Amino acid sequence: MNKKVAIIGSGSWGVALGNHLASLGNNVMIWSFSEEENDIINNEKTCKFIPDIKIENNLVCSNDIREVVEGSDFILHVTPSKYTRSTFKSYKDYIGDKPIIICSKGLEDETLSTLDKVILDEMPTARIAALSGPSYATEVVKHIPTAIILASKDQKILQDIPKVFSNEYMRVYKSNDIIGVEIGGALKNIIAFCAGIAAELGLGTNGQAALITRGLAEISRLGVKMGADAETFFGLSGLGDLMLTCSSDESRNRRAGRLIGKGMTPEEASKDIGMTIESIDNIEIARKLQEKYDVEMPIVETAYEVLYKGLSPKDAVTKLMTRQLKFENE
Repeated sequence: MNKKVAIIGSGSWGVALGNHLASLGNNVMIWSFSEEENDIINNEKTCKFIPDIKIENNLVCSNDIREVVEGSDFILHVTPSKYTRSTFKSYKDYIGDKPIIICSKGLEDETLSTLDKVILDEMPTARIAALSGPSYATEVVKHIPTAIILASKDQKILQDIPKVFSNEYMRVYKSNDIIGVEIGGALKNIIAFCAGIAAELGLGTNGQAALITRGLAEISRLGVKMGADAETFFGLSGLGDLMLTCSSDESRNRRAGRLIGKGMTPEEASKDIGMTIESIDNIEIARKLQEKYDVEMPIVETAYEVLYKGLSPKDAVTKLMTRQLKFENE
């Protein structure tokens, strides 16, 4: 049976997911705070972040968040991570027992929390899941085969929601490890940012392979300390998403790293890209988590020093390569 789907956030990923669900016969309503985006989606049937998309007729946009949420069967929350709490507060009174699927990737600065915990802090009875994995919006709208993962402790969500998304070009796997899926999605952006710097410095495929491998070790190390299952980080939301975002300039985080490698400031890089760069927003949070859980994360630490301590990208590479020698699993 077709569903009524609410999507909170009209960026590229929210629109791509909405258009996918609409193409399968579901009625989709997207909330946007922007009247301009409302007009583009409803009247021009496109999206300014994905210019070549053709919006399905059964997808509409509204600036009224209550209207979007109240009539839905489930909710996809797709705002930048730093706006998760404030946006959720604006619609939590209209949710009831509807499932909330977190499609954002990031962490909250003030609490160092994963986004599911942010929502549960505001609404302890909320039915929560997280959707993640290697999935560029531009490829999803072109019906290029994509595999993603849905994580939840709520077995009814895991039973019902994957069926709504899945078809011959989108496959949804299931997980109970919501912490691991969220940590993988948040921290891979930071490694992709570093991959962009490495690419701009011309470090080659040797360097990229080392960065991905050692970056995954850091993500896994912290995730396990936070209560995640180590195996999760070798799946779609860990290794899969990390490989995707580190290997292509389709990733805005990798592009941001390249701009920093050229000598731009974080502010200049953000302005140039024109969309939220979760890696820059989350590097300082990851640094705080490293200290809180007493985990060795030299790549994250060095990226933090590049952004906030004036360390040059070239000196950052030297610092990482000349660290004390040790066993790989240390």
